[in-house]
Amino acid sequence: MDAFGSHAGGSGKLDSSQREQLMGQVKSQIALANAQELLQKMTDKCFKKCITKPGTSLDNSEQKCIAMCMDRYMDAWNTVSRAYNQRLQKERHR
Repeated sequence: MDAFGSHAGGSGKLDSSQREQLMGQVKSQIALANAQELLQKMTDKCFKKCITKPGTSLDNSEQKCIAMCMDRYMDAWNTVSRAYNQRLQKERHR
């Protein structure tokens, strides 16, 4: 067994099926890490912007501020993500 818990035929090389499986796992882990980072940054920024006096509950203005801040943050992130993906596609087709 190799370091990834699969048999590599003793040569230390992965066959195409193992390689695809490993790439799928890596992509999933990267996507999860990106989502966690996005959520953490959004929480930090919106909390700092909207919550001036932390307490046991949020008043209406804080709730509205948080909701709007998170919506704007997600809109901006989606816009940047789409532009980045389009740029990657253009680069691949060169």
